[in-house]
Amino acid sequence: MNETGLTAGQEVSGLARINGPLVVVEGASGVGYDEVVDVEGPDGDVRRGRVLEAGEHLAVIEVFSGTSGLSMADTKVRFYGRPMHVAVAEEMLGRVFDGLGNPIDGQPDPLPEDWADINGQPVNPTARLYPQDAILTGISAIDGMNTLVLGQKLPIFSGNGLPHDLIAAQIVRQAGLLSGGRNEQFAIVFAALGVKHDVADFFRDAFSSAGSLSRVAMFLNLADDPAIERVVTPKVALTLAEFLAFGKGMHVLVVLTDMTNYCEALRQVSSARGEVPGRKGYPGYLYSELASMYERTGRLKGREGSITQLPILTMPNDDITHPVPDLTGYITEGQIVLSRDLFQQGIYPPVNVLPSLSRLMKDSIGEGFTRPDHPHVASQLYAAYAAAQDARSLASVIGEEELGPVDQAYLKFGVTFEREFVGQGAQESRSMAETLDRGWRALSLLPRSELTRVREDEIDAHYAPEQSVTQRGTGPRRPQ
Repeated sequence: MNETGLTAGQEVSGLARINGPLVVVEGASGVGYDEVVDVEGPDGDVRRGRVLEAGEHLAVIEVFSGTSGLSMADTKVRFYGRPMHVAVAEEMLGRVFDGLGNPIDGQPDPLPEDWADINGQPVNPTARLYPQDAILTGISAIDGMNTLVLGQKLPIFSGNGLPHDLIAAQIVRQAGLLSGGRNEQFAIVFAALGVKHDVADFFRDAFSSAGSLSRVAMFLNLADDPAIERVVTPKVALTLAEFLAFGKGMHVLVVLTDMTNYCEALRQVSSARGEVPGRKGYPGYLYSELASMYERTGRLKGREGSITQLPILTMPNDDITHPVPDLTGYITEGQIVLSRDLFQQGIYPPVNVLPSLSRLMKDSIGEGFTRPDHPHVASQLYAAYAAAQDARSLASVIGEEELGPVDQAYLKFGVTFEREFVGQGAQESRSMAETLDRGWRALSLLPRSELTRVREDEIDAHYAPEQSVTQRGTGPRRPQ
């Protein structure tokens, strides 16, 4: 929805230069950075843009819908003296919008309750509350070992061809707040950045068929939409999330996919401006741009609502050291990493728990939150799966039949863990109790002496070993 009631501060006729998605205007005075503008072409078509660079009598403007059809002589630029604002309202839930916030579902514009700056408002760090409530996604690999916390930013690192879209849709359908025995549902703000039409249709159908669309506000920037629009789309989505969370007291889960496309759009703009490139051609300010969005997350003192972010990005060539996942990992509180090897084995969701991490889960699970044995089970599962990988490496050298009984038990644990704990159906939603019980069933394949990270009383309550692995062998142990 375009802004209404704005008064143009000045109007300039003619352009000095057109360079890809950017136009340069001379003769404008008193122009500010990030100021919203209207660019009117020769045919009267008005396009929204913003100021990227301002000098004494010169302004560089980013045109969101592209510069096709503009002429240098017959184009007019109107400056409004303020940053871009978008309409926000609670009735935007259940609706579908383009990347700039205009409805594309065939329904009329929602009645605005407010007009908010897409850049958000700075938050005093001392006003933030520490995130401390577990969110139940229904996915064991996340809930059990990399718990998502209310107010956390936890990205999913994926790769081309991996089922991150399917995982995102499943989380949106199933996410709820697990606290004090209550399962509170979330409002969802979903932003798709540079996705194909079939992917956009998949998300619409997935949310509609599950009856979740009524609590979801969707912002769709398609692959054939102007790339410059991609720079604005996540900011528009987060602006609505802030209104719902801190204006309406809702718990809001923001899903952003694919953030790599957002970074590619930033690189395109940087190249058009002739800036000195940084790593792999990305602008040097990529970190601050990502931080400006990821940090619009959390809980505030005296406010009921919260914003939790789940950004999804595809790693080019599955390279976790690529600038996009690398910088994202510095800013966010952990990551969920998808494994191509697990995916090729037919395991869904293919979450690799070893490089995955949720830095805030330690204070949000256990007694009073999930279940008393949760932190110990998660730690033991992690250690056991790491040992299973060591056993697999050893078996690849000397052969499985040469392994001792303990190492063979770890091999069996690794298969069971991947297939029965990590693996689950795309429509399957597991409770926290079921997730932890599945973890114990996998751990019961190991000798009791190997369970060093769980308490004795927890072992007595949940450990149910098979006869074949209770007998301790005298064969060779794993190399330390």
